[in-house]
Amino acid sequence: MAFLFGVQLLGAVEVAKRPNILFIFSDDQSYKTVGCYPESFSWVRTPNIDALASEGVRFHSAYFGSWCMPSRASFLTGRHPHGIESMRMEGKYPASAYDPEKTPFWPAVFRKQGYYTGQIGKWHTGVDSGWGRDWDHQIVWNRPLYPENAGAYYEKQKLVINGKEQWAEGYPADNYTQWAREFIEGKSRDKDKPWFLWLCYGSIHGPSKPAARHKGMYASAEVPVPKDIFGPRPGKPDYLNRTQAWLKNDKGVAVAGKSGEAFGDESGKKEQTHADFVRQMNECVPAVDEGVGKLLKSLKESGQLDNTLVIYAADQGFGMGEHGFRTKLGPYDATYRSPLIISMPGITPKGKVCNQAVNAPDMVATIASLANIKLPWDTHGRDLVGLLKNPEVKSVQPCLYQHTGYSFGSDVAKVLRENSSKAEHSNVPWYNSLVYDGWKFIHYLKPGVGDELYDLKTDPEELVNRIADPMARQRLLELSELMNAELNRCKAPDALRVLQK
Repeated sequence: MAFLFGVQLLGAVEVAKRPNILFIFSDDQSYKTVGCYPESFSWVRTPNIDALASEGVRFHSAYFGSWCMPSRASFLTGRHPHGIESMRMEGKYPASAYDPEKTPFWPAVFRKQGYYTGQIGKWHTGVDSGWGRDWDHQIVWNRPLYPENAGAYYEKQKLVINGKEQWAEGYPADNYTQWAREFIEGKSRDKDKPWFLWLCYGSIHGPSKPAARHKGMYASAEVPVPKDIFGPRPGKPDYLNRTQAWLKNDKGVAVAGKSGEAFGDESGKKEQTHADFVRQMNECVPAVDEGVGKLLKSLKESGQLDNTLVIYAADQGFGMGEHGFRTKLGPYDATYRSPLIISMPGITPKGKVCNQAVNAPDMVATIASLANIKLPWDTHGRDLVGLLKNPEVKSVQPCLYQHTGYSFGSDVAKVLRENSSKAEHSNVPWYNSLVYDGWKFIHYLKPGVGDELYDLKTDPEELVNRIADPMARQRLLELSELMNAELNRCKAPDALRVLQK
């Protein structure tokens, strides 16, 4: 592949001194399920993830993707969905495809520059999982390749291990952890090379099924009901009032409704209450948290902890009743925002919080910078190394994130140009959103859907839409201009831009 041959190092750094990189990626995990986040449920316990945060930097506002596939695609390319050419959904869901010549993934570049690369766990970015091109070692649950097994998040999984099909029994999160430990400890990699491992847990994606040892762990936990779990929702776009993901039963209790994205009821009851739904999702987190502890132990005992960049994040958040959601996709913090913790001795101070909003392309720029590798294509992210060293410094950069459903690259502009009424996915209209200096501006790309503006400092739950507030007019103009500037910087087509407000 010609694009790989022009890669140059950014300096004369010995390969042996490059950091190892461990990126732990959970699935559908809200920041509210992680104990070190102040907004988390009061009864949540994640001691190992919290310990990682105490050794590094916790980002308050991270926006990776609106759902599983674009989040992963953005991380593998360093681009927002509109800039990821050739990626597409085709065949039986979640079957998908892409052209690696048009859409190269950066682990292939790292391989060429001396890294030993590994991927373990969930894959949701095309039937081609990249083994032998992007990955030296791969134990992949390739959902697009085996759609008939795509729902086995907590069951027997059909895997491909370094190109060979194999079934795996047991609880998947525990399996992934064990295989990752073997990789870290050098049992399944070249010990003479720096390494990158992308560990993709399927937890806590629905239908949430906790490990047997954790089932009932939060059975008595009191679960607060979000203020706007039921409509009407004044100031919100009409599509939110058309979705009834939560209903009141005859006792006035919130239960899973018949519309929206419904998941299986693992509670053993005929109707799953909101409280049981939230408890059940949270009971899937401890298996991942235990995994984090074991991985850190392997790093420490193998003498690699001091030279390893450790990142913990999720593909996106998940609405647990907020704004009526029982899914991801929405532009709100409850549905989109994910946890993000980064730790590296000698780079990150201990136990600090960074309030600068960041996105998936930023992760790629930062990892490449720390590895001292220049990617041979333009990415959309900003290097965060300065923030990692000084996370509390006043830094105000615009953070863009998108929702374009199943469409990527030039297909995004094509839909908007030819039939913009189709610019929605699972009843959620396409949008661009920008977070800047404590404010959020949401611009919908489907005609007729009203935009939104929130002051996140005074209204973190995003309940009061300020879009028509004269007192917020200057902020609206400022964020509209910044959104267009970001879209221009990221070479977005004109169809995605904001018209003058």
